[in-house]
Amino acid sequence: MEPTVTARLDGLAARQLLYIMALSREGDRREGLLHRQNKGWFQVSAMGHEALAAIAFAMRPSDLLFPYYRDRPLALARGVTNYELALAYLAKRDSSSGGRQMPGHYSDRERSIFSVATPTASQCLPAAGAAWGIKLDHKDDVVICTVGDASTRQGEFYEAVAFAVQENLPVIFVIEDNRYGISTPTKHMLPYRLGVLGDHIVNHIDGRDPYAVYSAAINAIARGRSGEGPSVLWCEIDRLASHTSSDDQRIYRTADELREDLQRDPIDGLARRLMREGQLDPAEWEAELAEIVEKVDSDYRKAAVAPEPDPRQVTLHIRSHGYQPPPTTPDLLPEECGTIVSAVNNLLHRHLEQNDHTVLFGEDIQDPKGGVFGLTRGLSDRFPDRVFNAPLSEATIVGSAVGLAATGWLPIIEVQFIDFICPAFNQLVTHISSLRWRTCGDWSCPLIMIAPYGAYLPGGSLWHSESNEGFWAHIHGLNIAIPSTPEDAAGLLQSAIDSNDPTLLLLPKHVFRKRIPTTSLRSVPFGKAATRRSGKDVTLVSWGNCLELCDEAARIATQNSIELEIIDLRTIAPCDYEAISSSVEKTGRLVVVHEDARTAGFGQTIIAEMTSHPERFNLFLSAPILVAREDTPVPYNPILEAAVLPSVQQILTAIKTVME
Repeated sequence: MEPTVTARLDGLAARQLLYIMALSREGDRREGLLHRQNKGWFQVSAMGHEALAAIAFAMRPSDLLFPYYRDRPLALARGVTNYELALAYLAKRDSSSGGRQMPGHYSDRERSIFSVATPTASQCLPAAGAAWGIKLDHKDDVVICTVGDASTRQGEFYEAVAFAVQENLPVIFVIEDNRYGISTPTKHMLPYRLGVLGDHIVNHIDGRDPYAVYSAAINAIARGRSGEGPSVLWCEIDRLASHTSSDDQRIYRTADELREDLQRDPIDGLARRLMREGQLDPAEWEAELAEIVEKVDSDYRKAAVAPEPDPRQVTLHIRSHGYQPPPTTPDLLPEECGTIVSAVNNLLHRHLEQNDHTVLFGEDIQDPKGGVFGLTRGLSDRFPDRVFNAPLSEATIVGSAVGLAATGWLPIIEVQFIDFICPAFNQLVTHISSLRWRTCGDWSCPLIMIAPYGAYLPGGSLWHSESNEGFWAHIHGLNIAIPSTPEDAAGLLQSAIDSNDPTLLLLPKHVFRKRIPTTSLRSVPFGKAATRRSGKDVTLVSWGNCLELCDEAARIATQNSIELEIIDLRTIAPCDYEAISSSVEKTGRLVVVHEDARTAGFGQTIIAEMTSHPERFNLFLSAPILVAREDTPVPYNPILEAAVLPSVQQILTAIKTVME
């Protein structure tokens, strides 16, 4: 049984630490042997990083750890058992990811260990966001975020440090500098060595010495708890093994260099010190090492026969078990929902009044600006402690929201245009969408991203007029809602607030100031389409801006005695295929209209889903047609914009074709 970590690095704690370091080393050694025996598929070693386990001795159980994949010693010191790591190595059912993640991707909500993702430095912004959540809660916990030395050249590392300094956050960034990024020496690339990071927050320490690590961690954590802001611990260590099991460092490192590293082995160094101080008997240590070998052998043998994952459950936890929020009536009057903008603004106002654990964060959203489209006007004046302007950095906005959600806040973030989301794409695909799935529901990421989208407003050009919902629909685990009326904007936003999953709320710019009479308000369930017009001849499926075109096409078609049925999907993820099927069963004909590009647009997905199932394919009297934007960006000149976007005439031509 692994020992319990104590609060002080006294003689007993040092002995416990030595045990953990040796246990980590033997686990690494055993996994290396198993991999060479083709028992397992991949291994990442922490050999040489063991002294950093001392950081855990300075932490409280409630302090959050955002580790990276070479933190086996830290995970053990936080209470993860060697047997649990064995389950993870063998990708067993009862591992922390249920066999969905590579080994070395630690996660344990109960032990305050956030889930590791492979993309380097992607944990830094969520760690800063979690520290922000702690500060907003007026707690004195801290966040430890570890990162490899090569990863400090990732832009998100710089953004996280800048945001932590800006907001004076209780976060400690621990740089594990083993001098290599796989095979590339990092000596002349690191921001510390280049003088990029200010010395007032950087502490350069010998990461091979657990006492130095512990002392620096204690000081940095005390600084964070007392409100003095972030710290960077630059820990110089040695990587005593290849980058991973897929690498052989002997190819690019000399034998002399490897031998010098082994002479600085942190486990040997701590053992010798304890022996000199009379706290460790050499014979007892040899016996303890033998016990560790036996324990590790037993744990991995036990894990080898543990149950395998059930393939039938591989899609579980993409969303919260098909969870639908309870029906809720938005607390608004119909006159407050004259436009999509007013509906969103008023519902945000009501929600902030009723829920004090929501944060609004985005560029220019504070008053007097209130957002470039006025979506948040009046909110920061009323709620100055929870409505904040963000730096001009979409990755910071979205990444910090991940950490806020991890600490129990509901982040509602605004991106000025969906075209600008690309700098945050890493956080969308790395953390937000997969967090629930890769931890089997242990961690989740409920948040709401609001973004104006689409064209049909001349002069927007690319980067202000794209829709690209085909991209977002491909990100599994993300709800995508696109209202076309004020009452749906309020209803979908309310459902997103009530949900336990991340939601992207796309507001179609051409209609979001259009005044539409509203008579009733209700929450709108995700995956439930609306029939905007009933008809018997052709089914038109659309969403967002293009519903205006469909309405006009239906008016013209009626003059020729053609009755169109218009289906407004409202959400494309999840998608209401049953509503489409029911309509096509009546009409036998389908036209899908969207302003996204044709290739890989969501309309192609709809047509594929409708024609690839025999029971649906047999409903068709003619081939379905997609009306979409040309495969080109949206141009600036209005003549060119009109040339590439779907038009009423194109819809009428498609209707004529399916009727022939």
